[in-house]
Amino acid sequence: MKAITHDRFGGPDVLTLSELPQPTVGERDVLVRVRAASVSYGDYHYLTGTPLLGRIGFGLRGPRVPVRGTDLAGVVEAVGAQVTGFRPGDEVFGWCKGAFAEYAMGTEDTLLPKPANASFEQAAAVPSSGMTALQGLDKAKVRAGQRVLILGAGGGVGTFAVQIAKARGAWVTGVCSTSKVALVEKLGADQVIDYTRGDPLRTDQPYDVIVDLAGSRPVPKLRAALAPAGTLLFAGGEGGGRIVGDLSRSVPAALRSMFSRQRLLPFVSLPRKPDLASLAELIEAGKLTPVVGQTYPLARTADAFRDLVARRANGKLVITG
Repeated sequence: MKAITHDRFGGPDVLTLSELPQPTVGERDVLVRVRAASVSYGDYHYLTGTPLLGRIGFGLRGPRVPVRGTDLAGVVEAVGAQVTGFRPGDEVFGWCKGAFAEYAMGTEDTLLPKPANASFEQAAAVPSSGMTALQGLDKAKVRAGQRVLILGAGGGVGTFAVQIAKARGAWVTGVCSTSKVALVEKLGADQVIDYTRGDPLRTDQPYDVIVDLAGSRPVPKLRAALAPAGTLLFAGGEGGGRIVGDLSRSVPAALRSMFSRQRLLPFVSLPRKPDLASLAELIEAGKLTPVVGQTYPLARTADAFRDLVARRANGKLVITG
């Protein structure tokens, strides 16, 4: 089978289109013929081996898993003898190791039936980014009537966060670049601020929750725009140091605020099947629409990573075929 591999850490140029054996199905395995797989910053960290602390899991000298990609949608090709929830031909989505390939292996714990009203490309866009948005808003306890500011509203996580916060009844301000304003408006944000033309942190009405997906603004300025008992959630910013990444910014800020009424919350999402099921329910109910900004053939996976890092993505970037 064809797969995108790398044998050393580095940028997109280290990726290679390779020919690998098709995975062997174990008793509890679900082999999926990949129809679509999305690109995330988590994949990029695995690719580059940064922050360095992550190499405990990535591999100390080189990638422990040579095939990148975690989020996929496709059709079940084969199942193990102990698998009862799926059968060949079922359309599924979820997460795995090695999604940038023609075939990838999941389990009953990592896959769900694909929502009928979502395309394979849309379904593949959901797992990592959707769960980050959902779990982050859960941690921040976003609820009806709150004023919520989402920095990075036009990106992979941000497009989910805007819609989920609106579904909960919050008043949402989305911050994005000029090219993404129309998209964020379409997603239902009550106010959209183009950060090249206005400062979203200059406000007469402080925000109950600020979701920082960009990681580019000083913490004191973020706190100044936050209500006295508000919550600042650090969720996915790509700033910070080479060793521990954005934790070098968010953790010290959280420690300094321990005696404040404001809550400053560093956050890293974890894959959880119940959360993926909640996202599927929102999609099926028409309350959440995954945004696919651009698709690429498998051979152009490196280009998808380049566009991701350059922040040219409106929503999610997806590999097909």
